Amino acid sequence: MSDVEKHSIDEPHASEPYQRPPGLKGLYYHPYFQCSMLGFVCFMGPGLFNALNGLGGGGQVDATTSANGNVALYSTFALMAFFAGSVNNKLGSRLTLLLGATGYSLYIGAYLALNIHPHAGAFLIAAGAVLGVCAGLLWSAQGSLMMAYPTEQEKGRFVAIFWSIFNLGGVVGAAVSLGQNFNSKSNSVSNGTYIGFLILTLIGVSIPMLMADPHKMYRTDGTKVSAALRKHPKWSTEFYSLWVALRTDPYILLLFPLFFASNWFYTWQFNDYNGALFNIRTRALNSFIYWTSQIFGSIFMGYILDIHRFNRRTRAFLGWGVLVAMVLIVHIWGYEYQKNYTRESVSVTEDPNKIDWSDHGFAGKIWLYIFCGFLDSMWQTAAYWMMGAMSNDPEKLAHFAGFYKSIQSAGAAGSWRADAVGLPYMNIFASTWALLLGGLVCVLPMLHWRVKDTTSLADETLVRMDDSGKIHAVEEFAPVEKA
Repeated sequence: MSDVEKHSIDEPHASEPYQRPPGLKGLYYHPYFQCSMLGFVCFMGPGLFNALNGLGGGGQVDATTSANGNVALYSTFALMAFFAGSVNNKLGSRLTLLLGATGYSLYIGAYLALNIHPHAGAFLIAAGAVLGVCAGLLWSAQGSLMMAYPTEQEKGRFVAIFWSIFNLGGVVGAAVSLGQNFNSKSNSVSNGTYIGFLILTLIGVSIPMLMADPHKMYRTDGTKVSAALRKHPKWSTEFYSLWVALRTDPYILLLFPLFFASNWFYTWQFNDYNGALFNIRTRALNSFIYWTSQIFGSIFMGYILDIHRFNRRTRAFLGWGVLVAMVLIVHIWGYEYQKNYTRESVSVTEDPNKIDWSDHGFAGKIWLYIFCGFLDSMWQTAAYWMMGAMSNDPEKLAHFAGFYKSIQSAGAAGSWRADAVGLPYMNIFASTWALLLGGLVCVLPMLHWRVKDTTSLADETLVRMDDSGKIHAVEEFAPVEKA
């Protein structure tokens, strides 16, 4: 066995094995606890944002302004997220998370303003653009920590823990909306719903500064999370590291089509199915059940991807097969409903004929929405696991998470824009189906050639990069503790 193969990034660098402190300090610095805190940051921000979007049109009667707001959001999100890994690695994950969380309060406040002043659409679109910048920062930091804290045998489990807590935000937000609108058969939500969401997002802004410093974190097997040489890198070095991450691990490019498809389906699910067919209280119920189903979907996929009796490559292909099956089930089923209505045949204004949960035939439609929730969470869990199978380094994973969210947001911007300009529902549905299957085909070579049973130090180029941008050979690597 060569020296390169002997040295794993997961090997402890200290002469003495790490002993986790007892009591509350040990609990606080435990990776599971920190992953849970990370989940609550996103519970209070993106989770509530998802609950609002899940109502269709952000809970508004006319979904066009909401769709344009989402176009602005995902356009700036796509641009910022691509470079957000460099910002995260320079500022640190906690500050990056805090800056990112603030944008969600502004955006939900803009919906409240629109509900009070119907001509405030421009403010909502501007708030969406600001949120895109903030979201790029938040999700890069989130991805870095969530994928770096677990051992290689726990990555599916950590994604499932995070995704479950994060989606509790959607569950709670939808439950608040459902309670507010339980007796309403109108098609827009009340001011109280937006105020409740706004208060919760403001609480979430404070959580990142209560989290542990990632440089003081150790995994459950005693290995140090951050072992990079860089102590005080310059901005130029961090942006150069982005290029290095792409150049030295080009297999990440094969994940880009999968990333692009990973939010495309929201437009059809939220606006063109839930928003188009159901009244507000039924949309709120559907949203509640959708986000609840995501919890179970992520737990199931996390379990599949962490089955210890199979090697990592086998688990990768097993997860891939499950995704193919889910895409086919959801879209063959969805086609049976979509072929029966068009954008012109369903009114986006006050329509007493929109479906209520008391109507005949509702059960089949809500079960489809449950399976949509399963598919979403399973897709995102698998995407994070695939990236985590390529690296254990939080700084490299920050770049990967940034690429993920950038490409994902570019797709979402295109999808929301297609809806805003009135593209036929069937066209959006068909494009969703095609992109999901195409993304799964493109990722196959990466799963075959890049996924290995463990990640070696030879794979972790950024760990071996110093403050000047020089990349050291594996043989001369000596980790430096960060101040």
